[in-house]
Amino acid sequence: MPEKGQVAPDFTLPRDGGGEITLSDLRGGPVVLYFYPKDDTTGCTAEALDFSAAADKFGSLDATVLGISKDTVAKHDKFRDKHDLAVALLSDTETFVCEDYGTWVEKSMYGRKFMGIERTTFLIDADGTIARVWHKVKVKGHAAEVLDAVRDLAA
Repeated sequence: MPEKGQVAPDFTLPRDGGGEITLSDLRGGPVVLYFYPKDDTTGCTAEALDFSAAADKFGSLDATVLGISKDTVAKHDKFRDKHDLAVALLSDTETFVCEDYGTWVEKSMYGRKFMGIERTTFLIDADGTIARVWHKVKVKGHAAEVLDAVRDLAA
């Protein structure tokens, strides 16, 4: 898993609404990458809504917020439309980016082991270097904490 001070692994992924986003194309401003397990589940919806509610504040700091999950672009489109989300959702169906960022991990629920995305957020500075990492994110208050970190980065 890349850590603070390392160059963020570059990628190009399809996004909701069509088209693709390449991380290195976003240099010049901070980027928030938040990895989440699944569209339209309780925690993931709360996280997406919190980041969407703060989208204008992130934008005023020239920060781009990107959500990444294994869901397809079609699922992202439904999720975005259902909840009127204001952040871009990227589709990593093959989990290549999740693996590069160390968020594709073995999980356990009710004694059953399976592979899934560990909720993790990366703050990448304008030069493409990881400025901060939040592991095993707890959703409540997380978007506000990330916004504060973006403000600190801009100061």
